[in-house]
Amino acid sequence: MRERGERAGERAASAAAPAALDEIDRVLLRELQRDGRISYAALAERTGLSAPAVRQRVQRLRDEGVVQIVGVTDPMALGLPVMALIGVRVDGDVHAVADAISELAGVIYVVLTSGSFDLFAEVVCREPAELLAVINDHIRRVPGVTRAEAFTYFGIHTHRFAWPGT
Repeated sequence: MRERGERAGERAASAAAPAALDEIDRVLLRELQRDGRISYAALAERTGLSAPAVRQRVQRLRDEGVVQIVGVTDPMALGLPVMALIGVRVDGDVHAVADAISELAGVIYVVLTSGSFDLFAEVVCREPAELLAVINDHIRRVPGVTRAEAFTYFGIHTHRFAWPGT
């Protein structure tokens, strides 16, 4: 289950100013985006720093919330080929609705937005009937949800982990 501290927006909103990155930090980020398991020794070779200095810099980047080192899974390889983005309209506290939807099985991503929908939830499932259950039996029953519309994925065209400027 997600904890409140996992909400990416909380960290971003609480930050007084963006992290100041120098060229070495950018090299470290680029290399970690290519391979999150790269050794400090290999990073040291690419930056000209010692391995302990690299470890200290990477730890600072982690502590400041600039980078998280995680394993990224492929839903298809895990037997979850049914994926959809669910647009949700809310009447009431959008944060409470987002928290409730975040706890649902199959929901891997929730963002607050503006426009036609108040939030989007990304859902992964084993089969279409499971997606229907998530939408109809769970999301639509969350207090405050007035509409839920599914945008089913036919395939993922682009999925980037490298950010511009790193």
